[in-house]
Amino acid sequence: MTTGTAAVPSDTERRELRRVAFATVIGTTIEWYDFFLYANAAGLVFGALFFEPAGPAAATLLSFATVGISFLFRPLGAFLAGHYGDKIGRKAMLVVTLILMGVATTLIGLLPTYAQIGIAAPILLVVLRVLQGLSTGGEWGGAVLMAVEHAPAGRRGRMGAFPQMGVPLGMLLASGVLALMTGVISPGDAFVEWGWRIPFLLSFVLVVVGMVVRRKVEESPVFTELAVKRERSRMPIVELFRKHWLLVILAALTFAGNNAAGYMTTGGFLQNYATTPIAEGGHVGMDRTPVLLAVAGSAAVWLLFTWLGASLSDRIGRRNTYIAGWIVFLITVWFLFPLVETGSAWLFFVGIALFTIGNGFTYGPQAAYFTELFPASIRYSGVSIAYAIGAVLGGAFAPLISAWLVQATGTSRAVAWYMAGIMTLAFAATLLLRDRTDIPLGPDAEEAQSESPIYGVTRA
Repeated sequence: MTTGTAAVPSDTERRELRRVAFATVIGTTIEWYDFFLYANAAGLVFGALFFEPAGPAAATLLSFATVGISFLFRPLGAFLAGHYGDKIGRKAMLVVTLILMGVATTLIGLLPTYAQIGIAAPILLVVLRVLQGLSTGGEWGGAVLMAVEHAPAGRRGRMGAFPQMGVPLGMLLASGVLALMTGVISPGDAFVEWGWRIPFLLSFVLVVVGMVVRRKVEESPVFTELAVKRERSRMPIVELFRKHWLLVILAALTFAGNNAAGYMTTGGFLQNYATTPIAEGGHVGMDRTPVLLAVAGSAAVWLLFTWLGASLSDRIGRRNTYIAGWIVFLITVWFLFPLVETGSAWLFFVGIALFTIGNGFTYGPQAAYFTELFPASIRYSGVSIAYAIGAVLGGAFAPLISAWLVQATGTSRAVAWYMAGIMTLAFAATLLLRDRTDIPLGPDAEEAQSESPIYGVTRA
């Protein structure tokens, strides 16, 4: 498969591209199903089940804090997976991260509550959430490189869309399964008593499916070339921060805006904001099931615009697509909460669906965008660490901060200003980076790849 100029793939290459696309979207869907399942449960039931002695308001903040804690361990997962992914290959790390996530999620489904084992319950919950964070930190970089490094120039955005689409698909699956549990299988108190566990236990089956699919995919052609030519970096992380530290920061900031916005729904904040009863200090008081269905519907819209954004980036460039996404974000953020606060499930859906348009335009091209920013020999480290740092800066504590802002000010407008501020910072970082759409990705082009993509900086 060519890694530089555009070419027409052969029949064999097309079959391999289909295998890669299927494997990356299946794997990331399972990973993010697990991750978002936790975030949704944190907004809906974990406060009462694991932090009840703290009182309703504090329990909500503590529950969202456990969502954020995992983000603090994403960089460690990215460091480990990036280091070994640049040394022993992309494929091996994808298998490891998938197993780690599946085991942690399944064990959460078996975890006793505070009422059953006391303080040990929230401690064990945090430990398992940390394992989820380590897995997520390493998963994304390997998945996007497997997709984009297999793709010919001119199709990288679309190939890179497949691991990206795993995120809205994971949210759609997590929200859909939870809605099935709350609305049909275990409504009312049954969901709190045992129904929430079933979606976590389902992860074990999904991971087995993902493992079978991923083992059939060939290693990335770029890594194969690096291995043949023995051009792998001995210390990729050291080289990354010695030569490309500013690029890592700017790339992380571009993702921080997208991640903060995405975690309004995937982090469980809007679910909690919409479903907390008025009598318990809530602002909307909707039922769980219609809220979960609306979130699932918005995930379908996000999925569509993730694909459209990725495809558009192959035509007009990654940077221009990002800019369009930031503009849409900065407009729709002011409509989000007024629509949510109507208490109408349909208008709740409209508000978050509009918000996901900007998410799609800034997330769809990201796989190809990040891949093209970093040299081949340190690429896994670069994309993974920039992604993980951006997640910490943007999404880690966005639900917690948003919940605190609402409690402190009594209004959602403070959250809208908070979101707009992060998006503006990410927009500025995007403007500082040159477009490198379709730059050659192979080790033969390492010299060109090492030229800085930052305006005003000539060499890394």
